[in-house]
Amino acid sequence: MKRTKYLFMAVASVMAMIVNATEALPNDSVLRRYAARMLMVGFKGDQVDDDSDAARYVRDLKVGAIILFDIDLTGSATIGSRNVTSKERLMRMTKQLHDWADYPLLIALDQEGGRVARLKPQYGYRPTVSAKRLGLIDSEDTTRHYARLIAEEVAQSGVNVNLAPVVDILNPEGPGLGKIDRCFSDDPAAIVRHATWFIDEHHNQGVLCTLKHFPGHGSAVNDSHWGFVDVTNTWHSSELEPFKALIDNGCADLIMTAHIVNRQLDPELPATLSHKVLTELLRDSLGFKGVLVTDDMYMQGIIDNYSVENAIIMAINAGADMLCVGNNISTGFEANRPQRLVELIVQAVKDGKIPLSRIVESNERIARLQAKLSTLH
Repeated sequence: MKRTKYLFMAVASVMAMIVNATEALPNDSVLRRYAARMLMVGFKGDQVDDDSDAARYVRDLKVGAIILFDIDLTGSATIGSRNVTSKERLMRMTKQLHDWADYPLLIALDQEGGRVARLKPQYGYRPTVSAKRLGLIDSEDTTRHYARLIAEEVAQSGVNVNLAPVVDILNPEGPGLGKIDRCFSDDPAAIVRHATWFIDEHHNQGVLCTLKHFPGHGSAVNDSHWGFVDVTNTWHSSELEPFKALIDNGCADLIMTAHIVNRQLDPELPATLSHKVLTELLRDSLGFKGVLVTDDMYMQGIIDNYSVENAIIMAINAGADMLCVGNNISTGFEANRPQRLVELIVQAVKDGKIPLSRIVESNERIARLQAKLSTLH
């Protein structure tokens, strides 16, 4: 009850600040708070203290979300080399993160099941099964059972956002998805069924879910982690159907963008940077009102083709509400990256490159998402 009351008070305070900020350009400290709330950032280590990067991100910078990993791709890339090494350590760490936050902090990780699972048996968690296996079994009881196991352990670990489920249409030859069993089915109706059961079980445990990857990554024959991906000749409009149905059914808490080029939807820009895709299609046509989070902004598919500064500005102007900066990718770890991005966004607003209204709009959506957490218990 105390946490719920605190949550409502914190969100109300955020909303009040937002309303006041629309009257004139606010001072730099307020702009920094707005910009920081739009970041989902990662850090190294399975322990935190008052001098750690995590403390600076949460306690001082007040980022909107933290993203956790179990493998450090900027270091040894071995099991247990990043944030998750045991259930007990993770619970202690997330408690400290929440204690530092004087606002409703979102803590996220990818726990899809199968190959993509940050909470592994090696760390004391129960085994999971892949989305593809659940789709093949095609049983509500089975999908709910495994989704409930996942959701319980996510919630027990102090995590309140699962970056799942994948609602891309299955292409068995897709290297980043189909080949590693991350998709439920090649049938949009089946995807919607299983995703709905998965999300419902998470909501029962007080955990938000993220649909990925909009506007459909399943037909990709390359992986945007490592370079440019064009789905123009393979994408079909049926890939929008799971997103549309889940939005209409009230199942879409967050949606994650895909770093793909689809010239059927935008002749020039990848989806993450495209106003046509994120605002005109997802917001205006499909009616999504929730938080839109990017895939990692430092993936090769973005930084090989755009400067980080331009990509951040373009993503926000396109309609993205949260920018994922996991600091855990081939471009390396930079401890001060979140601070630099906050200053970049603040300066872009002051220079007129990003309208203040766009920042306000995203902060309103994030505040509503934070408030939704208290309704799920």
